[in-house]
Amino acid sequence: MRGEIINVGTEILIGDILNSNAQYISRELSRIGISIYYHTTVGDNPTRLQQVLQQAKERSDLVVLTGGLGPTQDDLTKESVAELFGLDMILHEESKVKIQGFFQRISAEMTQNNLKQAYMPEGARIIPNDNGTAPGILLEKDNKIFILLPGPPRELIPMFRDFCIPYLQDKSPIKFYSRYYKISGLGESALEDRLLDIIDGQTNPTIATYAKPGEVMLRITANGNTSEEATKLLDEMDHQVMDRIGSWVYAKEDLSLHEVVASMLMEKDCSISVAESCTGGLIAAKLTEIPGISSIFHSGIVCYSNASKSDYLGVKEETLEKYGAVSRECAMEMLAGLLKNNKTKIAVATTGIAGPGGGSEEKPVGLVFVGIAYKGKMEVHEVRLHGNRQQIQERSANMAFNMVRKMLEND
Repeated sequence: MRGEIINVGTEILIGDILNSNAQYISRELSRIGISIYYHTTVGDNPTRLQQVLQQAKERSDLVVLTGGLGPTQDDLTKESVAELFGLDMILHEESKVKIQGFFQRISAEMTQNNLKQAYMPEGARIIPNDNGTAPGILLEKDNKIFILLPGPPRELIPMFRDFCIPYLQDKSPIKFYSRYYKISGLGESALEDRLLDIIDGQTNPTIATYAKPGEVMLRITANGNTSEEATKLLDEMDHQVMDRIGSWVYAKEDLSLHEVVASMLMEKDCSISVAESCTGGLIAAKLTEIPGISSIFHSGIVCYSNASKSDYLGVKEETLEKYGAVSRECAMEMLAGLLKNNKTKIAVATTGIAGPGGGSEEKPVGLVFVGIAYKGKMEVHEVRLHGNRQQIQERSANMAFNMVRKMLEND
């Protein structure tokens, strides 16, 4: 089945709204074996929208449209699709009652234009919207499937997940199943090199790699007539992949590295404190995203200046003068100060040059030292990272989390 996504809205074209819907829908459809061939964004213009719809109808089996289902005059998606197929717009009584009930619940007056949302192309199926007033629409005609969804992700995502995906899955006798491997400490090109012969010979399952900030994701997808058939194929591929890259895999589901590390720390009741210079509190911020982290996260200090490193962590002035703040020696003393002051089981320290300025030939932008102390052992890793300031900070934080993960796994 060939799929296409059309996002309707001038606000997307001019950059006022980030188009996250296309990413979400593409990912979810690929998981059930539907290939997306085209993404299109079109403004709230009836002529251009009709041109885009006609083209989509000619080249795609499935067309998913988002946006343009509101009550105003420039919301034209339903009307344009009805015109495309030569259908009348008719009042859907159940939707009308639901819209009226919504306004009654919020004690607001329903204006007449809100009834526009209750009119549907003749013969369409209604996709319930429990988080807004605009129902979705599913229309099958001329061997084509058109799905119309509201633009706000908080409305679109549950509608697509709970209604559209089950409906589309039933259309295909072959089922697609995927496994995800989250990888840290190994770049995309290095990952591909380790799996190159498998990738070159892939048929079923298929393998794809995706670079993300500070990490890589590997997806393996198998298809079969039954889940048992696909699972067997995935298990066979899993053994081959893990034999080659197992030490870099931190999760086999779509979890972030800091989520995995936080879970490990809480499971082991292992307290942690952090001292951050170049990462500017990013490690602490990621940890405190996790509910319940207060049980093991003692404290985090952003010691950006040389004075703060000395005042709060006891880094010696002679160390700073001789080696500089961005040095292995400084990172070691930051760790020692953390352990002395906080007495946690794990201490983590970062110091580096995130840029874009401040680098030199001897110490270029991207030079970072990440240290960890655990059970009387200290390790400081020196790396040369590339990217802009935000990317260097993100990669430094991920490197720290990966060091904690490995130390806990090898404990």
